[in-house]
Amino acid sequence: MASILNRRDFVKAAGVAGVASAALKAAAKPLNIFRSAATPIAGANDRINLGFIGCGGRSRDLLREFSAIAAKDDNVKIVAVCDVYEKRKKAAAEKYSAQGYLDYREVLSRSDIDAVVIATPDHWHAPLALAAMKAGKDVYLEKPMTHTVEEAREVYEATVKYKKVLQVGSQTTSSDQWWKARKAIQDGMIGKMILSQGSYHRNSTKGEWNYDIDPEAGPNGKGDNYIDWKMWLGSAPKMDYNADRFFRFRKYWDYSGGIATDLFYHVMAPMNLVWGGGEFPWRVVATGGIYVFKDEREVPDTFMLTADYPSGHSVVLSSSMANSTHIPGLIRGHDGTIMMVENGQFESHVDHITVTPQKHVAKDFEAKYGGPELKIMVEPRVSHYQNFIDCVRSREKPVLDALTAYKAMTTIAMSVDSYRRGQMLYFDRAKQKVTDKPTPRPQEGE
Repeated sequence: MASILNRRDFVKAAGVAGVASAALKAAAKPLNIFRSAATPIAGANDRINLGFIGCGGRSRDLLREFSAIAAKDDNVKIVAVCDVYEKRKKAAAEKYSAQGYLDYREVLSRSDIDAVVIATPDHWHAPLALAAMKAGKDVYLEKPMTHTVEEAREVYEATVKYKKVLQVGSQTTSSDQWWKARKAIQDGMIGKMILSQGSYHRNSTKGEWNYDIDPEAGPNGKGDNYIDWKMWLGSAPKMDYNADRFFRFRKYWDYSGGIATDLFYHVMAPMNLVWGGGEFPWRVVATGGIYVFKDEREVPDTFMLTADYPSGHSVVLSSSMANSTHIPGLIRGHDGTIMMVENGQFESHVDHITVTPQKHVAKDFEAKYGGPELKIMVEPRVSHYQNFIDCVRSREKPVLDALTAYKAMTTIAMSVDSYRRGQMLYFDRAKQKVTDKPTPRPQEGE
């Protein structure tokens, strides 16, 4: 793996589309953030000190969740928060009695911090995760895992190199229905799996991701209104401050993949768990467009993804930000179907999943399970956040580990690039590379 980070410069991370992002050279003075990655394993009674990088909307939820854990566990503590926006940093620091920073390197330089929670725009996920692991920290990394396929591979390889716990923050993967479905498939309830389908639909009156903008904030803002715009851009193309891009970053390709990265990752990640640990796609194609919300956005308001996998099954996902009616989330096999989420939204809480046989096996199914369909009840599991804390202590693999997350990210990032290029893309598993050249379908087990 290429060198991840030196003291001042981020290594350039090439996008799937082949557009190289500019290397980041931090404006602040260099900091010695790299202590030994061979940090001691925390015991059950050892304190786990957390640092948060990013204090925006999603981070506020994460701060609340981890603070609730800390309230019950004296050996978990939030000690540092960081954001390039002074107002957000200050508010989080005051609320959680933590030290506040504008420069993430000051957080990573603290030898007392054991793990960091990263909740920033997508284009910062990989650079921060890589820097954190090199500095000896475990990582809770918000979804999507990264901005590109190449970055996802680097992050996965770094977890192996540095022996770090990394949990990707698609919290729905800790819900029991996915694990029950996984066992049902392994037990042969639906036979050969052939097609998984899901959706994620919304209909915002203002247009999705058009969050409120503070007109007083910016790089020239005084006091609480200051934003370190140069730091926020990072490896993204350099440009003058743009409030819409800062406050509504999910509308722009430089920082996000829109529907695919913000919403479809919540579908692909649990699907990969259901499939038994995930699979890299063979080929991916995506379509859609900006049909309703014709504002400054670059990402589509309506988006569809289709992917085929080497083991001989496919995935179809649909989404629109201009119509909130879902399609059912389910998994089809030759012998039966698992209804995962009837209303289609994969973050919905359900109390059961339902297995329904196909006609040719219906009699045998009823004889074995005592009815024409089988409801499998969902049981409580520890939260995604608690699972991360537990794994920091035990060094076990978390629910959404880096390899499974990388496989999900590959399909997601390929769909973004397919849409932008207007062509089908293929994944070469041997080379771990995306290509636009048609390749034969790999055989299962290759």
